[in-house]
Amino acid sequence: MTKVKICGLTRSEDIQCANRVKPDFIGMVFYPKSKRAVTAKQAAQLKAQLAPNIKAVGVFVNAEIDFITKLAQTGIIDVIQLHGDEDADYISKLHMKLADVSTPIIKAIRVRDAESLRTLEQYSVDFFLFDTYKPGLYGGTGERFNLELENVNIPKPYFIAGGLDASNVAQVIGDNPKAYAVDVSGGVEDSAIGLKDAQKMADFVAQVR
Repeated sequence: MTKVKICGLTRSEDIQCANRVKPDFIGMVFYPKSKRAVTAKQAAQLKAQLAPNIKAVGVFVNAEIDFITKLAQTGIIDVIQLHGDEDADYISKLHMKLADVSTPIIKAIRVRDAESLRTLEQYSVDFFLFDTYKPGLYGGTGERFNLELENVNIPKPYFIAGGLDASNVAQVIGDNPKAYAVDVSGGVEDSAIGLKDAQKMADFVAQVR
């Protein structure tokens, strides 16, 4: 069954809803320029409220490696998502720092065209996440990318993100039956206030399940 990640949780209410609707992963964003950014202190408080069977993903954009490893080593995050311009050398250094903890790594690829997917082999990671390319933005575009993934050689399990919501996720899964997971953020928010909407979160998970 396709797994679910709900990203950009910032409040206790979001965590409580996640505990009810039971996605497989929740994401906390550690990118200061994001409207969904949290601090390490806030993330620790949120993680303490999270059901133990839901994995907490830390989302980073070109972050200091020591900052990432501290969050992993202290158990604030269970999975690392690199959503910036991190290259193979950066990931190698991160692996060395994580030698004493087993923390899976997701590398986000911003899909512009087929060329975007031709260098996947260089990344020593556990998962890929395919998101929509938009100049100057690291995720959060709210837009789908127009590229079929089924005919692409993808060497690791992958997440699909970008413009998903309860109205289209079933179709996306149908078009990408090999996808490991789907990832949603803006699609489960009240657009008027920019905060997670409990009913939209529940509807999204229900559609995937």
